[in-house]
Amino acid sequence: MPVCDTCGNDYDKTFTVTRNGSSATFDSFECAVTALAPTCEHCSCRILGHGVQAGDRIFCCAHCARVAGIKELVDHA
Repeated sequence: MPVCDTCGNDYDKTFTVTRNGSSATFDSFECAVTALAPTCEHCSCRILGHGVQAGDRIFCCAHCARVAGIKELVDHA
């Protein structure tokens, strides 16, 4: 059976994700997120949506960007 690249679980229902020419095998979305989702530069949470970017810096929300010193990003009001 295929083995998850994140946790090593030997599981018959794994799936493969290919990104930028590299492939990885996972047994759950949790393991895929752990391996592939970007991390907020301020609070370290995994960014599952679009997040916000300032240059090459990525944050989960405008609040975290502001705390990190990025003033021009704002949340919708």
